[in-house]
Amino acid sequence: MNAIKNKVTLIGNLGNDPEMKETDGGYKLAKVSLATNESYKNSKGEKVTETMWHNLVAWGKTAEFMSKYLQKGSEVVVEGKLINRNYTDKSGVKKYVSEIQVNDLLIVGSRKG
Repeated sequence: MNAIKNKVTLIGNLGNDPEMKETDGGYKLAKVSLATNESYKNSKGEKVTETMWHNLVAWGKTAEFMSKYLQKGSEVVVEGKLINRNYTDKSGVKKYVSEIQVNDLLIVGSRKG
């Protein structure tokens, strides 16, 4: 049961090309945004679509895969866990960030050439 305590599954489209970085320790890291859409009918019976944006982060082989095969607009299924972190910016203001740490990834739409 521990495996499902902090599990997130999302289906959506990438909002930008994955940004690949390498840490000082040599670890590979990819960051990208993912848009998910939810549709419903409002009180007037009109279809309304809301878009929610999610920050994704991947490490190692998953990061390399994302950088090689994905691009802006790619439709993917991601599975991972929710990470909350904070940092202090250059102005001394404390910032809070929520991200999905990607563990598994499936390309649903067409791949990068």
